[in-house]
Amino acid sequence: MPGSLLDRVLARCEDGALVLVLSAMALLPLVELVARFLLDSGIEGESAIVQHLGLLVAMTGGAVAAREGRMLASSALVTALPPRIRAGAIACALVFAAALCGILAVSGTRFVQAEQPAQKMLAYGIPVWWLQASIPAGFAWIGWRLFAGAVQRTWARVFGLGLIAILALAAASLPSVPPWAALAGACAVGASALLGAPLFAVLAGAGLLLFWSDGLPLAALALDQYRMVVNPTLPAIPLFTLAGFFLAESKAPDRLLLAFRACFGTIRRGPILVAIIASSLMTCMTGASGVTILALGGLLLPLLQRSGCGERQALGLVTSAGLPGVMLVPSLPVILYAVVAGVDIRMMFAGALLPSLLMAALTFLWASRWPTTHVPVPFEARAAGAALWAAKWELALPLVAVVPLFTGIATPVETAAVTALYAFVAEALVHRDLSFGRDLRRVFSECGLLVGGILLILGVALGLTSYLVDAQVPDNAAEWLRRSVGSPWIFLLGLNLLLLLASSVMEIFSAIVVLAPLLVPIGLAYGIDPVHLGVIVLANLEIGYLTPPVGINLLVASSRYRKPLLEVYRSVLPLVPYLLAGLLAITYIPWISLALPRLMR
Repeated sequence: MPGSLLDRVLARCEDGALVLVLSAMALLPLVELVARFLLDSGIEGESAIVQHLGLLVAMTGGAVAAREGRMLASSALVTALPPRIRAGAIACALVFAAALCGILAVSGTRFVQAEQPAQKMLAYGIPVWWLQASIPAGFAWIGWRLFAGAVQRTWARVFGLGLIAILALAAASLPSVPPWAALAGACAVGASALLGAPLFAVLAGAGLLLFWSDGLPLAALALDQYRMVVNPTLPAIPLFTLAGFFLAESKAPDRLLLAFRACFGTIRRGPILVAIIASSLMTCMTGASGVTILALGGLLLPLLQRSGCGERQALGLVTSAGLPGVMLVPSLPVILYAVVAGVDIRMMFAGALLPSLLMAALTFLWASRWPTTHVPVPFEARAAGAALWAAKWELALPLVAVVPLFTGIATPVETAAVTALYAFVAEALVHRDLSFGRDLRRVFSECGLLVGGILLILGVALGLTSYLVDAQVPDNAAEWLRRSVGSPWIFLLGLNLLLLLASSVMEIFSAIVVLAPLLVPIGLAYGIDPVHLGVIVLANLEIGYLTPPVGINLLVASSRYRKPLLEVYRSVLPLVPYLLAGLLAITYIPWISLALPRLMR
């Protein structure tokens, strides 16, 4: 029964597993870094161990996301349905996703069985297949969590899971499917996508159909997932995200806001500048501007209104002020794009810096036109110094991430581990904002929930991408576009329109995972630098935060301030032309994105 003692025990076990795995992911690179400098040697197999811990985070975090009903969805169109119909539609989508998890669990089992005879060792005599076994076990558990969320009655759960297990075994045994079955499967995948099924299930369903249509073994899908999740750079994603959550769940936002008010309250447009700088900094550290709205919105909204901003104007600025931080170090979307597109992380961050500042300047230009009653106060060095000193740990965090990363002292994963440890020490030990019991467990659970959902999507998306690459779909698309659209300028215009449309119906992480592998080869065919292309993609998806129906910032602000969604949208609509002007500048003036990377090369 939901909420029973067994459910609570299982939830604690899942959260505890995330605490252990994420802690190990952070500590091992730190020990390796120290040992390399002091002893000129490191830990045996440290990199491989950390990469495989990422596999455990993906499966455990995915189970937690399924438990909480917060997996990244393929579509939010289901929210437009009447409540009764919506509940049934979501239940159908979850059952379909659970059935796909059953097939993935069977294919994962076959992958492990194929790998087991090789007797590959991870380190210290640990067989690799022990950790690879988390793929079938994880999908089976995620499938249970999804099914339990859709079906409440015990007898229906038992009957349904038995039926799913039988169908999964039968489906995984099919060498291929006839055309009519493939068409029916494609319709089911499409319907589940519209009904809001988890994106990883939609991508997995599409991949399974393509593999079946060519008679390929389904174990190859599990192999592609394994290859993606143990990518050497991928552990940086959960570690940087963990650092951001340490800050977001503490009182760091209060200290940052006080520091910026002390410094910029002396100028007439100071409150607007405070809102943009504080929100951007919080967004780059958490990787999610929605979190920024929750963390800072309650403080910024009254501050702006007291300075003379109208209610709608203040609401629009608080909803959008954090967007420039999406492209600043160590923002999660930039890291994710770099990993998926195969671009150097340092180059991506360098390329995104000036575009981010441009977007911040345009946001300030938009807001600076408003009338204000704010009276600049005389600068008080003692008060400003005290506020800056109180927030010194938080203000130094971007430097902790930037210096090791750009000087080459540490690898991206080691840099992320240092950043996570620094944030933990600052918030849990120095400020003592986070207790070692409930607070830290909540932080690790929230981090694992977000990262697990992303890594699941990454894993199954690689299987689909590999099939498309083998079928030369990106190459053929690039060739067709070159023949049909000869001008790179027209191509870039069409690309922006495509990305803006995609960002209106897809969440930013989902859009990056799905679109980046396909766009990079097409961009190369037109001679577009991958860093420049990446910045264009991120700038479009940044605007997508404010684009209905899936604009996350609109949804979060509507919920946070209890305002109708249409009212929130009207509050940010005047900013959109400014952001589009910045997007066009980023698109057609490559220097903005490439100046700093060229200096580093």
